[in-house]
Amino acid sequence: MSKIIYTHTDEAPMLATYSFLPIIEAFASTAGVEVETRDISLAGRIISVFGDYLTPEQQIGDALAELGELAKTPEANIIKLPNISASIPQLKAAVAELQGQGYNLPDYPDNPSSDEETAVRSRYDKIKGSAVNPVLREGNSDRRAPLSVKNYARQNPHSMGAWSADSKTNVAYMTADDFRANEKSVVIESDGTIAIQLVREDGSVKVLKKAFPVLAGEVIDGTDMRAAALDEFLAAQVVRAKEEGVLFSAHLKATMMKVSDPIIFGHVVKAYFSELFETYGKQLKAAGLSPNNGLAAILSGLEELPEDVREGVKALIQKGLDDGPALAMVDSDKGITSLNVPSDIIVDASMPAMIRSSGHMWGPDGKEADTLAVLPDSSYAGIYQVVLDDCRAHGAFDPTTMGTVPNVGLMAQAAEEYGSHDKTFEIQEAGTVQIVDGSGAVLIEHEVAPGDIWRACQAKDAPIRDWVKLAVTRARASKTPAVFWLDETRAHDRNLIAKVREYLKDHDTEGLQIEIMSPEKATAFTLERIRKGEDTISVSGNVLRDYLTDLFPILELGTSAKMLSVVPLMNGGGLFETGAGGSAPKHVQQLLNENHLRWDSLGEFLALAVSFEHLATTTNNARAQVLADTLDKATGTFLLENKSPSRRAGELDNRGSHYFLARYWAEELAKQTEDAELAASFAAVAKELSANEDTIVGELAAVQGSAVDVGGYYRPDEAKASAVMRPSATLNKVIATLN
Repeated sequence: MSKIIYTHTDEAPMLATYSFLPIIEAFASTAGVEVETRDISLAGRIISVFGDYLTPEQQIGDALAELGELAKTPEANIIKLPNISASIPQLKAAVAELQGQGYNLPDYPDNPSSDEETAVRSRYDKIKGSAVNPVLREGNSDRRAPLSVKNYARQNPHSMGAWSADSKTNVAYMTADDFRANEKSVVIESDGTIAIQLVREDGSVKVLKKAFPVLAGEVIDGTDMRAAALDEFLAAQVVRAKEEGVLFSAHLKATMMKVSDPIIFGHVVKAYFSELFETYGKQLKAAGLSPNNGLAAILSGLEELPEDVREGVKALIQKGLDDGPALAMVDSDKGITSLNVPSDIIVDASMPAMIRSSGHMWGPDGKEADTLAVLPDSSYAGIYQVVLDDCRAHGAFDPTTMGTVPNVGLMAQAAEEYGSHDKTFEIQEAGTVQIVDGSGAVLIEHEVAPGDIWRACQAKDAPIRDWVKLAVTRARASKTPAVFWLDETRAHDRNLIAKVREYLKDHDTEGLQIEIMSPEKATAFTLERIRKGEDTISVSGNVLRDYLTDLFPILELGTSAKMLSVVPLMNGGGLFETGAGGSAPKHVQQLLNENHLRWDSLGEFLALAVSFEHLATTTNNARAQVLADTLDKATGTFLLENKSPSRRAGELDNRGSHYFLARYWAEELAKQTEDAELAASFAAVAKELSANEDTIVGELAAVQGSAVDVGGYYRPDEAKASAVMRPSATLNKVIATLN
């Protein structure tokens, strides 16, 4: 039997799965396609890693590791929904919830003081941040807006805030001693091993990363962000924002870059509340209250401090807010600042949202205002300044006429996983960090001081070759110019540029426009084409891929969740990601409060269609192709009929969208002529779904407006969540007739 693996993830997409998966299973069964699930949720991964602490009934297998192996095979057909890239506060919250559900899990040790706590911390650290994607991504990324989605956005444009030439919104970034400036890069000449070590000032050596294998042609980088320079830069930006009368906001990626960016976030918190940490920094540290976890963690842990210290801390926090520049807010009404939690403001989503909103963020007064967006590392910060300047000069973009920007992203085999793994370190002692090969030869080295953030990354040669091939393939298929976003003045990019130029010779590029430009120049080139309604393929590395596949879709479509995201796996399988959007915690809160889920499953619809198509091609399953073709048509009707979820309770939500998608899909299957038997089997289903529209929509609407209990945020109760997400007995009965 043909098989699709559908991932069980987190938050809004996980809840939506309870509604949509029964529909998928029913339709797929008519083509002999089995749909299996694998739990790669944050809670599921925690449970799988700590099985030795749990009862046999509670233990579950390591689904992520299983899928990682599957992704290396030609048989792989995986639909991957968005998952939590957990920050420490999120990880701790998930652990606490599971403990409350009876799972005897150890607490996350902030400061391990024993071998056992160190081992526990090590296990948890493997779950933090972007732990899922590098395991599954055994291919490079092909993300684009399907024509039906692009046409819908042009006919139904989302709101775009007007821009003023007088806007004071800008991006601030370091010009020296950051990751970009200090980067060094080498290409490995032959298969072997490398290790990372710190040579202390007294000559003794501390191993930071034991020897691990590398392959010939692999690009290895090392770089260092100097803590002293970072602090000096941040202090200057606090002053600048105050002087310019704009909001102060830091934009990092503390989820994906799970090691480096929470540390940088902590430096931002200390820079803004400088008097607080000068006065009480030692007491806060002794109480385990780290700025890396944000202002909210400090406030929630004040009871651990003596009363006089507690009151002093509160007073200096308020003084910081009163004397400093106004902070950009996550929720002005509730007083939640952008420095409360490191995972609240994520750069790839927050910057395009700001650009779409006239360059504004929300201030403490509940009003929009110009903002100084602080992105300390200069690697890619400049692209956003180019967009801001373009909007100042030419006004807001027009979704009805603007072109589109597909992306081909280098990410296979954990390529360019910056700041997120076991090769990123906060330096504790002065000395020299070195990357050494198996013979002891030093490949890369940096002088470091305590507090510096040092990181390395890898990009294997085979994924780079595949990336170039995919770029040429997409450029030819779409007859669209392709631009490699690479900078000759950056060490890593110089090595990639040499490889790109060499590997382009392996392909027929006659008649194609393929360019190599720095990120800033590529941004300007792409924006000029966008405003003329012309399309441009961005070909980028891993982190920049994340940025661009939010930036342009949010401007073009209003959201990045409507992107088609295909990962042609290097060994022949397929990984189909359901858009570039996050896992939408605010959507979950609305469901729990109002029983209304506004998560848009369009990404799931798009991914499912290409998954069926891939299955049809690889297994010669003709019915799977019929399912793919009819689902595409149904999705087009879904968009034209405007059946996406409303933001408002009482109106159509995610469950109603699933009903209409199922109905349109059944209607397309009933009238298709490729498979008469299949058409006949869906005729009655289509008729029932159409005839019972009022009843089904009424049943779905009737439950809205009051709070619901799904039994858990990170690990809901199966029965409760299913009951909440499948409240229409009429719809459930019709779908059941297909099984």
